[in-house]
Amino acid sequence: GGTAMAAVRDVEIDPDGTFKYILVRLQCPGGEEQRDIVRGTKAAEFHNHIFEKVNPEMEKLGYECKCLGGGKIDHNSKDKKIRVFGLSTGYGKADHSVTVEILKKVYTDYEITWSDDKK
Repeated sequence: GGTAMAAVRDVEIDPDGTFKYILVRLQCPGGEEQRDIVRGTKAAEFHNHIFEKVNPEMEKLGYECKCLGGGKIDHNSKDKKIRVFGLSTGYGKADHSVTVEILKKVYTDYEITWSDDKK
């Protein structure tokens, strides 16, 4: 079980722009192991579009997925800045502070901030 979960990337987000994102918890059925991943893309008009794509991918690997909430990400690759804000109407607000910690693992040289602002 451990190896497959390690193969799942912590973060998959668009390289630039402002877009919706969700925080997803992966869990091995019947196991203690769990981890949270961040997924976001401009292609998603609604937060559930992201989940509907991630969920089957993770189920194939043998994980149960739960959406912990959503928001928006403003990704400025030129200035190496990411801002996390907003919320998902359907899933509620993700814990942006958790999202930021996950993003920092991947975007190590970025300035990453979050707020509860809607815009």
